[in-house]
Amino acid sequence: MKLSREAEQYILDSQEELKQLIRDLCAIPAPSHHEEKRAAFCKAWFEKNGGKNVMIDAAQNVICPYRVTEDNELVVIMAHTDTVFPDIAPMPFREENGRMLCPGVTDDTANLAVMMICARYILQKAPPTKTGVLFVANSCEEGLGNLKGSRAIVAEYGSRVKELVTLDGANLTAVVTRAVGSHRYRVRAATGGGHSFRDFGKPSAIAILAELVRELYRVEVPAAGDSRTTYNVGVINGGTSVNTIAQSAELLYEYRSDDPRCLAEMEGIFQAVLAKCSPEAGTLSAERIGERPCAGQVDEGAMDDLIGRAAAAVREATGREPVFTSGSTDCNIPLAAGIPAVCLGVCAGGGCHTREEWLDPASLADGCRLFLEFFGHYLEN
Repeated sequence: MKLSREAEQYILDSQEELKQLIRDLCAIPAPSHHEEKRAAFCKAWFEKNGGKNVMIDAAQNVICPYRVTEDNELVVIMAHTDTVFPDIAPMPFREENGRMLCPGVTDDTANLAVMMICARYILQKAPPTKTGVLFVANSCEEGLGNLKGSRAIVAEYGSRVKELVTLDGANLTAVVTRAVGSHRYRVRAATGGGHSFRDFGKPSAIAILAELVRELYRVEVPAAGDSRTTYNVGVINGGTSVNTIAQSAELLYEYRSDDPRCLAEMEGIFQAVLAKCSPEAGTLSAERIGERPCAGQVDEGAMDDLIGRAAAAVREATGREPVFTSGSTDCNIPLAAGIPAVCLGVCAGGGCHTREEWLDPASLADGCRLFLEFFGHYLEN
């Protein structure tokens, strides 16, 4: 559908305010499990801009309901408040060469800001919708946040949710339709240790982990159809000093797949490698610290309809063809529960998950158009 002249004018008139909202949000640190300040900001913003009965739940999700009754069917539209970075002090923000640069500026701050600005248009214009709508600024999407916010929404409202859409990423044409599941482990090695000269030859926890990493990177990943499976050792730490045989060391390891069969096969492979690398002197143990599911049984017709509407919104807003892809997003939880879900990006930029992350603010108007084009399906004729 074509946006109304009123909606187009609102988008144009809101661009400077949208950019300022991004600046304001970037100034509020929000590592996973510590989003309280950003959640409080979002709650106050929604209340100031037309939201009624806005709440923060136990998972630190900010929930702004629209035309929600006690038992009506719901659509959930969400964008996450946390960033992948652990910083608890404001991260450096600058603008140069037509870009906004800040860790987390696209993932997911700009997407969150677009949702908020577009939700305000709906809240203040009060159009009738076919279902109730929950606008959610959700917590704990990144890393070891383990999708806590999305899990809480599905646990609370799942039986009523018709479909869920999350806004994430830095590509206006990307439509994530397949859930990449993952298992994440903390692996610890422990030995007696000793002095690097006097006790030379005794087992080292670091050497044990080094051998494990070598074996993990020799693994041939399973395949099923057009699936993709990956693995990564992301963090290693341990030891005492340069002249000490390490008594303890640990690493963080994950494997991912968009096919549940491959994910299960990787679990068996991982356990076999652990057993192979288990030292005669010392210990090697693994603790699962995160799990994201692949998709479950979702009604194909309902999912195809949702994907088709998302694709049409991308074409209408950008004039380009959508790119369908797999991803690990807040959609994993509803898809695992059989609820149709897709992920859309409503901004463009690059360097996600790096300190050099950047946003193209010129993309924000098209991001707003994409959002409101897509949302038009929920309006009563």
